[in-house]
Amino acid sequence: MTRFIFVTGGVVSSLGKGLASASLAALLQARGYSVRLRKLDPYLNVDPGTMSPLQHGEVFVTDDGAETDLDLGHYERFTGTPSTRTDNVTTGKIYQTVIERERRGDYLGATVQVIPHVTDAIKEFARAGLENEDFVICEIGGTVGDIESLPFLEAIRQMGNELTPDRALFVHVTLLPYISAAGELKTKPTQHSVKELLGLGIRPDILLCRSDIEITQAERRKIALFCNVNPENVIPALNVDTIYAVPQAYHAEGLDVQVLKHFRLEHEAEPDLGRWEKIVNTIRAPEGEVKIAVVGKYTAVADAYKSLAEALTHGGIANGVKVKMEWMEAEVFEEPDAVHNLEGVHGILVPGGFGERGSEGKIKSVSFARERRVPFFGICFGMQMAVIESARSLAGIEGAGSTEFGPCDEPVVGLMTEWVKGNQRETRDSEADLGGTMRLGSYDCAIAPGSQLAQIYGRNHIVERHRHRYEVNVNYRDRLEQAGLRFAGMSPDGRLPEMVELPGHPWFIGVQFHPELKSKPFDPHPLFASFIKAAIEQSRLV
Repeated sequence: MTRFIFVTGGVVSSLGKGLASASLAALLQARGYSVRLRKLDPYLNVDPGTMSPLQHGEVFVTDDGAETDLDLGHYERFTGTPSTRTDNVTTGKIYQTVIERERRGDYLGATVQVIPHVTDAIKEFARAGLENEDFVICEIGGTVGDIESLPFLEAIRQMGNELTPDRALFVHVTLLPYISAAGELKTKPTQHSVKELLGLGIRPDILLCRSDIEITQAERRKIALFCNVNPENVIPALNVDTIYAVPQAYHAEGLDVQVLKHFRLEHEAEPDLGRWEKIVNTIRAPEGEVKIAVVGKYTAVADAYKSLAEALTHGGIANGVKVKMEWMEAEVFEEPDAVHNLEGVHGILVPGGFGERGSEGKIKSVSFARERRVPFFGICFGMQMAVIESARSLAGIEGAGSTEFGPCDEPVVGLMTEWVKGNQRETRDSEADLGGTMRLGSYDCAIAPGSQLAQIYGRNHIVERHRHRYEVNVNYRDRLEQAGLRFAGMSPDGRLPEMVELPGHPWFIGVQFHPELKSKPFDPHPLFASFIKAAIEQSRLV
């Protein structure tokens, strides 16, 4: 019997509903239950694929090629369960589905309305593709009170009635602000948020209260009294020094116990949190520190590179060190002598991105890493810039560039026009829509035997997740390899360059895919583990 847990947020945005959902899932997993996590987003975009990282943060890509909300990254990192395209839906996607049905005549001439047609579509999504999981945790994006989220809240209200209390639970994440002048936590915003939910027909069963300081028993009793919940269901969610300590912190406050009590399930036995204890202990007591420069285009927003930052942390966990990330805007390196900002770093990472802005700055950072023999890691766009730098500096192809920026004399990087996915050939042209038309999801890669990358992976065949519209032009392969750059990974048909490395350099690797999307704290991606290991060696030379 599948039970549903609905997670809503109140008072302010960015309270960490995704992290709370992922942590609760980890706790239920530690007790032997199977869990699926889903995100219901209220914005009108069909998916986040065309949204700016500076506004929405990173786009997380699933194995089956869906462009989804970054919270699905938290879900995978905390549970190890791969997400699918059925685990994220938006208002735009829901309305697209409803309108398509109306055009086909599926509603038999009925007047199409938010209730029941839109809410029915939302409920269908919440139940779609399940495999008899013990729990499904549905996180509702936005904040209670937002007009955009009303159809989703109505849909989960209906589901709560349809499922009955023994199969549905509502968790509301709120904020208790601390007013320093008064010297006290204020519970009134939480009271108002719960009142707003009650007005929509939803009675929260558990309140997860974010706070900077300890919440006293008296304050918990007050919240319980005014919000009509049991005092033991007012769960403090205090700030911690690492997100990977959240499952332990929530368990200590009794979150998982109260969830199981609600569903009348056994809760006396302690969950196995051994792997989380090991991870947290490694983070809190590192054996050293390395400094990694991330030369990107969206460094002003931390969430723009969320999976990347976590994957670097995982690389540190694998090597028992702390990874200090220096976020550097690529455009800075287009100024004369700006590369001095890279002096003293132990590794340089150039991540993915789109568009010409900052591209020359990224290329200069690649030159610095190659010439100074600093470990270098180029991901997606970063690999393309590394190949262009090698073409110009090593192969003497002065006009090397990318057609992404416009016509160029030597299109070392160009628009992908066709590729194979499974048993089908995909095709694109420059006039195609931007949304959902890239090479998305998991693809196979054949690694050259004897290469450094084969040694890192420990095998000659891998599957990694992609999200890109341009590719390195395979027609330049011979000239580049003669100049010293090795094409160490190719698509199985030999047409698409997937990985490059620079023999003779301590660690110089570029990959067209996004390895950060598959890294987990308890299973660090081998490329990040190897990169940080190389940075440790570099730190001994600096």
